[in-house]
Amino acid sequence: MAVKKTGEKYRCSVCGNEVEVTKVGGGTLVCCGKEMIKTEG
Repeated sequence: MAVKKTGEKYRCSVCGNEVEVTKVGGGTLVCCGKEMIKTEG
């Protein structure tokens, strides 16, 4: 899923890492070799 706006939150389904977008740069967030899942925003 592509990052679209600041404030979005993503979680890794493998290790549980969580990130919040502070600057949109395009592309997708990847952790542990898998695309991260959007949880909020």
